[in-house]
This record gives sequence, C-alpha cells and structure tokens, in this order.
Amino acid sequence: MPTLFGSELSSAVINTGIATIILIVALSLLSWFFPWLQKKIQSLSHSQLPALKIHNFEIITAQSLTAGICSLLKGLRLIITVLGLYFYFSLVLGFFPDTQHLSENMLHYILDPLKEVLKTIVDYIPKAIYVIVIFLVMRYVLKVIRLFFLRIEAGYLKLDGFHAEWAHPTYNLVRILVFAFTLIIVFPHLPGSSSPAFQGVSVFLGLLISLGSSSAISNMVAGLVITYMRPFQVGDRVKLGTTVGDVVEKNLLVTRIRTIKNVDVTIPNSNVLNSHIINFSAVADTKGLILNPRITIGYDVNWRKVHELLLGAAARTEGILKDPKPFIFQTALDNSYVQYELNGYTRLANNFDDVYSDLYRNIQDLFNEAQIEIMSPTYHALRDGEGKHIPAEYKS
Repeated sequence: MPTLFGSELSSAVINTGIATIILIVALSLLSWFFPWLQKKIQSLSHSQLPALKIHNFEIITAQSLTAGICSLLKGLRLIITVLGLYFYFSLVLGFFPDTQHLSENMLHYILDPLKEVLKTIVDYIPKAIYVIVIFLVMRYVLKVIRLFFLRIEAGYLKLDGFHAEWAHPTYNLVRILVFAFTLIIVFPHLPGSSSPAFQGVSVFLGLLISLGSSSAISNMVAGLVITYMRPFQVGDRVKLGTTVGDVVEKNLLVTRIRTIKNVDVTIPNSNVLNSHIINFSAVADTKGLILNPRITIGYDVNWRKVHELLLGAAARTEGILKDPKPFIFQTALDNSYVQYELNGYTRLANNFDDVYSDLYRNIQDLFNEAQIEIMSPTYHALRDGEGKHIPAEYKS
C-alpha cells in the first residue's frame, strides 16, 4: 500500500487546509447572502412585486408569491450547500494518493448522470421542435375555429338549423377533439413514451379516471343533450321535478335554480334529463302564459254571475293581459258546488306567483262584495239557512 512521506503529505495537508478555508468562507457567504436576499424580497411592496393575474383573475397573491420565492431560495441554498460539501470531500480525497480513486468515483457519480441527461436533451431537440410545431399549428387552428363560432354566436354568421347558443358548447367539443387528435400525434414523440413504465402509468391513470368519473361523465353527456335540446335558457322560470324557480346557471355538470324563497337548488344534469321539464317562460313573451285559478261556487248562484265576477277580477289584476281576453271553463259539477276555472294570459312568467296572489285577492274581494260564498276548500257547517259565510264588512 502506498505511504505518504514528507512533501507529499505536507502538500496534501496544505491543500486540504486551503480547501477547508474556502469552504468555510463560501458557507459563511451563503449564510449571509440568502437571509439578506429573503429579507429584501419580503420587504418589497405590492407595487414592486405584483400578484400574478390573468385578466382580472388573481392566480397568485403577492404574499403567496413572496413566500414561494423565499421557499425556493431556501431549497437553492440547501442544494448549493450539499453540492459544495460533496465536491469538497471529493477534492480533499483527491489530494491523497491512497484515496484518489475514491475522489474519481465520487466525481463520476455526479458527472456521469449529468452527461447522460445532457445527451438525452440534445438527442431530443429534433423531436421537441416537431412537438412545438404541432402545438403551434394546433393553436392557430383553434383560433380560426374559435373565430368561426364567435361569429355564429354574435349572429353575424347563420347556419340553417344551428342556433346561436349552440356555438359555445360546440366550440368546446371541437376543441376537445382537436386536443385529443394533437395528443395522439404528439404522444409517440414524448420522452419515455415507449417505455413500459410510462405506458403502464398511462393505462393506470386512464382506468382511475374512467372508474372515478362515471357519474361526472353521465352528467356531462346529459348537459350536452340538454344544451342541444334547448328545453330552457338561463333566466327562464321552470319546474324540474318538484322544484320551481328561475334558472340562474346551466353548465355541463349541473343546473342551478333559484326559487321564489331565494333558495338555490343544484340539480345534476342527469337528473334533469330523466325528469319532466316544465318551462313557464318558453312562449310567455309571444303567446303569453295562461294562469288558471280554480274556485267552487254553490248551485244557487247563477253561473253567468260567476263568469262576470271572475272576468272582473282578471280585469282588476295587474299583469293579466286584456288581449288575448281571459276566458272561463266550468270544469266539474260536483255534489255541492260547480267548479270554475279562470284562464288569463300574462307575460310575467318569472313573477306569476305575484300575479296569482293578486288575482286571488281580487276574486275574494269581488265575490264578497257580491255576497257570494266561495265553497272551496270544502267545509262542513251547521246552517240555519239565514246567514252567509262572508266577511262582516261585506254584509249589507
């Protein structure tokens, strides 16, 4: 085994001492520089370090950005320190003949992977250029497609049988297809795409997504069907199942309805598609929505008088149209009374509850003024044939 003598030992010790001094100085500088830099960054104002935004949407706040930069600096300091110590020990071992082979091995442990990574990057450059070109072409193709559908949505371009509100969801579908087609072309050129591990992970992730998103996919498909069916639009008054309210949001996954009590109800689109959809606003602006309150009146009252009073109540009610004229159906001849149905047109589909309430009040007032009892709801009472069951202020 070789032995260190005289000048060789002295030279190795001196070099080790110099390297140690340099290491201590470097670590001291790192211990001073990085904390100073972190304090400098933390002292920056919001104007000097603004938040990251896309249009008006704030992605990262200034505080989060500052904290992230400080964390990166801490990580960078740790990496530099570890690498410095690693190269220091490698250098010191190289000063002594008996340990020079260890020094060379330590350098190879670092340099060989770096060379391999650099070689892989250089070899991948042609494929990377190919991928970049494909994505650039896809980007401009999507811009042209988006412009086409924007023109349709704005009404500048019209296609027979294609409604303007279909433009946005159709563009989203086309965009997904373009992305999928691009991914099929690009996938073989991705680094590691041919390795069994990469393919196995891809299959595993695809399986997880397909199993975990079955309900989401069914809602998305239902959302697309609803979009192209056009059973309602945002702002319409609808009844979905047992829920009545105004549509405040409609997307691929859910439909949100706000009831007259200001309660927001979120309904999955698959449930919407499987239930009856009643749209009160569909033709309210053109033909009018028909409100049809029903009352029951005894046989002792002439039906012509009942018709007159019901039409008078409709005429008194704001929101009931004069044209088309209200009309009346006699819908049943029951044991104790006749059932009448008043039909009046209104364009206030989103406020038909208020119109109904006013109409019922006017019906009560007119029938009480005429001293006619309304027999609904049915009630039982012992009667002597003298008095009528109407409010006292209406009795003459």
